[in-house]
Amino acid sequence: MLEKKDINLEKAVLIGIVTKEQDETKSKEYLDELEFLTYTAGGEVVKRFTQKMEMPNPKTFIGTGKMEDVREFIEENDIGTAIFDDELSAAQERNISKILNCKVLDRTNLILDIFAQRAQTSYARTQVELAQCEYLLPRLRGMWTHLERQKGGIGMRGPGETEIETDRRIVRDKISLLKERIKTIDKQMSVQRGNRGAMVRVALVGYTNVGKSTLMNVISKSEVFAENKLFATLDTTVRKVVIQNLPFLLSDTVGFIRKLPTQLVESFKSTLDEVREADLLLHVVDISHPNFEEHIESVNKILGEIESVNKPTIMVFNKIDAYKPEPFDGDDFERTKKNYSLEEWKKTWMGKIGENALFISAVNKENLEDFKKRVYDEVRRIHITRFPYNNFLYPDYDDTLES
Repeated sequence: MLEKKDINLEKAVLIGIVTKEQDETKSKEYLDELEFLTYTAGGEVVKRFTQKMEMPNPKTFIGTGKMEDVREFIEENDIGTAIFDDELSAAQERNISKILNCKVLDRTNLILDIFAQRAQTSYARTQVELAQCEYLLPRLRGMWTHLERQKGGIGMRGPGETEIETDRRIVRDKISLLKERIKTIDKQMSVQRGNRGAMVRVALVGYTNVGKSTLMNVISKSEVFAENKLFATLDTTVRKVVIQNLPFLLSDTVGFIRKLPTQLVESFKSTLDEVREADLLLHVVDISHPNFEEHIESVNKILGEIESVNKPTIMVFNKIDAYKPEPFDGDDFERTKKNYSLEEWKKTWMGKIGENALFISAVNKENLEDFKKRVYDEVRRIHITRFPYNNFLYPDYDDTLES
């Protein structure tokens, strides 16, 4: 999937499975995403391994024969990391590490590592550290080989307490401390949100790497960090935006992803308060991605978890400049959605959304005037509902252009 090669990148292999719930096509899609995650984290994927199974092996995730193939490849090619597409249990991780004799990560661990790299503010770092501690707690046993009992006495841990029990206690204490710290910061941020007045709040939401930050930069004329990597934005950025003469607050939030670790959803729920308290959501979709419909489902699932799925929403289908339907050969295959042109897509379920479906290119600033008009109209509607006496201040968008 990725052509980039770098001698400084850490060499890795990817391992996934094909099951009844996850067929070969879906398994390939997940591994494509896992490869992009690996590249974002600073790794280079040398090879992929997949195996058809009824269910994952409870001891080693994949079968013994396939595991031996992986081990031989790792030894022969000096691979330092094996990355599994699903979350491994603590026992699976220990067993696999003994067999492969290399660093073993799962999708959750990889995402946590990327979040740790990307966290810029103390708030984001605290949230990531909390997620890491909660992930680490059940896996501590595999990190210790010296589990002999400690001696009691002054300044010691206490009679009969093993090092693993001590470390579990330390991690639990750390989790409690981090949760208290997040509560304190939450109160501060709640006060900040309260001090923003009664302006309408609009939040950009969507899958990771769909162009939310680029769109934010174009609309607000600001310099929010944007990059073609997953999770370029972790911290919520809020900017005051004025379209014609109508001001509102626009928030850029952390991107979502399939199989998002539970620990991250929990620890970042406070960051997503901007979404929860927003009056309007702009759900940005990368329409050029072959699996964008599944991305929409993943985002809606997480919006449901934070009780925001029923908010007024405008679907913004971004990157229309990069959209290319797959060529269709009528002799061999039936036509599928992947062969649809943009115009054909607009006649599907997207057409039923009506004016709440917009097709733009943030990079090329294509159809941005239509985008601004639709956002203006919706923000104006919310504002006038809240402050009816301000109706005369904000005329219809077309009238503002004429004046």
